[in-house]
Amino acid sequence: MDMARGGMVAAAELAHILNGMSVDVEEWFQVGAFENTIDRGQWDGLGSRVEANCDAILDLFAQTQIRATFFTLGWVAGRHGPMMRRIADAGHEIASHGWDHARVFSMDAKAFAEDLARTRKVLEDATGQRVTGYRAPSFSIDARTPWAHAVLAEQGYAYSSSVAPIVHDHYGWREAPRFAFLPVAGADLLEIPVTTAEIRGRRMAAGGGGFFRMLPYGLSRWAIARVNARDHQPAVFYFHPWEIDPDQPRQNQAPLRSRVRHYTNLSGMKAKLTRVIDDFAWGRMDMLAERLGAGAQRWAP
Repeated sequence: MDMARGGMVAAAELAHILNGMSVDVEEWFQVGAFENTIDRGQWDGLGSRVEANCDAILDLFAQTQIRATFFTLGWVAGRHGPMMRRIADAGHEIASHGWDHARVFSMDAKAFAEDLARTRKVLEDATGQRVTGYRAPSFSIDARTPWAHAVLAEQGYAYSSSVAPIVHDHYGWREAPRFAFLPVAGADLLEIPVTTAEIRGRRMAAGGGGFFRMLPYGLSRWAIARVNARDHQPAVFYFHPWEIDPDQPRQNQAPLRSRVRHYTNLSGMKAKLTRVIDDFAWGRMDMLAERLGAGAQRWAP
């Protein structure tokens, strides 16, 4: 593992590559880790923390002078209109994360289309921004949903960032390309997978989330630098508002693995975010899509 190379890449060498910064906006109780622990019928009775967390993220982005994409659940946007307007007014992109975190493979094409349309209307009504980007909950566009990209193209989306080209117990499409591709014949829809690093033929997650929060920062910096300098590709990074919230309620009845993944190093996440923002150049996902679209190759399973 050539971690020294990633650690020594000069800032000037990476400055010309714009990486994609994104926030998957959902409440602490809407995560996949707790989908079998917290019933959806309980959601309205649980204390909301998303607005305070998003405001803290907006402050961080303002201090570091970057613009990002907020992939937001329609369920959240419909209940937090003023927050959505603050995000949009600060110059960030609003994109869709689906209505209520239902995974794409739990729907058929018709239900998926309805989920997209319902969410888009709420997001656009709340912000006045046109919604052109989508991220599937839990990166759930995979080999089980070959029709999903076609539905997105039919609804006029410019890009998706819904594929994780790895093997994982919750998600993953190992056969998919690591970098941006065109998944629908005759359509300009661009898929921008979340970042992975390849080491001796093996792939590892390197695009944020639990990987970033739980493991040493140097590993993430090395992986992003490697993608920029060796692959000459932008990285796609994501995190959630609840990941900067160490005071959120604990779900002690959840499985141990879920609790470890969800709660580890919440208190250190904000400092690590500041470091990764300082070390690389970041922008909105729609800006990334514009840059990548012309050179993308077609790929379909």
